Amino acid sequence: MTGDGGGVPIDGTRFDSSAFAPIAVATRNDVDESLHHGAAVVVDADGAVSVSVGDPEVPVYPRSSLKPFQADAMVEAGLDLPSELLAVVAASHSGEQRHLDAVLEILARHDLSVADLANTPDRPAGPTMRVAAIAAGVEPSPLQQNCSGKHAGMLATCRINGWPIDTYLERDHPLQQAITARIDALAGRSGGSVVDVGVDGCGAPTHVMPLVDVARSLGAMRRAGSIVTAAMSAAPSMVAGTDRDTTLWMQAVPGLVAKDGAAGVMVVGLPDGRAAALKIADGSDDVRRAVTPMLLRELGVDVDGEHRNVLDAVTVRMLGHGAPVGSVQPLPWH
Repeated sequence: MTGDGGGVPIDGTRFDSSAFAPIAVATRNDVDESLHHGAAVVVDADGAVSVSVGDPEVPVYPRSSLKPFQADAMVEAGLDLPSELLAVVAASHSGEQRHLDAVLEILARHDLSVADLANTPDRPAGPTMRVAAIAAGVEPSPLQQNCSGKHAGMLATCRINGWPIDTYLERDHPLQQAITARIDALAGRSGGSVVDVGVDGCGAPTHVMPLVDVARSLGAMRRAGSIVTAAMSAAPSMVAGTDRDTTLWMQAVPGLVAKDGAAGVMVVGLPDGRAAALKIADGSDDVRRAVTPMLLRELGVDVDGEHRNVLDAVTVRMLGHGAPVGSVQPLPWH
């Protein structure tokens, strides 16, 4: 069983398209233009499924939505950082200077340097920072790449435990074994939750798990009072960046934790353990952003009233000749 970008192979086959249901539609000048499919699930504070679209058991790569779980494993293994630095360990940051400074501080605290980072060199994920880096002639680097906080945390955890630094991304490394064991434990599934382990875009191992377990795992962290989720909620701009939809939602909704992942994944959770997860079948981040408000509505967040300003700010617009002529809207779940 192996992983690739075209789906999640299980027992030698690709995922069953019947696991996904219509979840969003893009309109242009009042005409439906594109239909998108996905799967979503909301769990109660005890982890029971309260509502779902598509198959909540569909196995997915959560991609960067795993970062809170990976950071939780690091904390369990001894990582001890101030809240803002811990938030960037769980981040897919935009590459703003405060993000880069936080990564550098994590490294410096543990006698590490940028040269120890083994994540894929890249320019900042944030468009403003990316343009500025290109204009300044700054070459792609592991520090600028959006996962550098996670990798700094991994290296720091290795340093704390006396584990090898240069092989920290190998699946059989003690750090990665500890992370896999923690991900397996969080959802509370008999026999464990991890179906397979692939390689993420940044080079770190990334785990395949049922979509419902992504929600349940975040819910378990919230119920347990995880310092990782507390750090994320307290410093949302460190988890993503200025004007990112996850940042705006966390800033607006007290106690909310939200973490997006590449290829159309999202997980959100409230302090009482209620949580929800989403996978867009075609991997569209635009559609992921458009459907996220449905997750929040199902969790009882007043998206259309108290937080209407955020909803308006994150609405995905369809453009015609540079002007809005439509939008991507979630379909009803009931």
